[in-house]
Amino acid sequence: MPLLGNKFNTKKTPPRRSASLNNLNRLESSIRDEEYGMTYGQPKVKLGGQELKFDEDNGVWIAESGNAGGVSQRDFIKVRKQNKSLAEENNLLKLKIELLLDMLAETTAEKHLMEKDLGEYGHSSSSKKKSKSHKR
Repeated sequence: MPLLGNKFNTKKTPPRRSASLNNLNRLESSIRDEEYGMTYGQPKVKLGGQELKFDEDNGVWIAESGNAGGVSQRDFIKVRKQNKSLAEENNLLKLKIELLLDMLAETTAEKHLMEKDLGEYGHSSSSKKKSKSHKR
């Protein structure tokens, strides 16, 4: 027997745990839902005497009973949609105003160029007349 123990003797590894006896992972999803009731209805929450349910189509919580702060959830959704449409209309009108201002600036610039051209043409013809009159 060595004094410090055998350096090459390793400890035994613990045995592996047996495979899970749970059948859930082996069943098809339709059978699993039917057998174990894994289908749930819409989520519902009761807060402060109000019952809310989650509308999966719109992604919002809807009050089933009572008024939320004096305003029903349907009215709130209606006002929110109206607000969104008005914001889009406002953005469109801002874009139209910007376009009209650009058109006005372009027209004004063209008018000034035309006046400048007419002014130069008028000055050149009047200077010719003056030069002819001075020669006489």
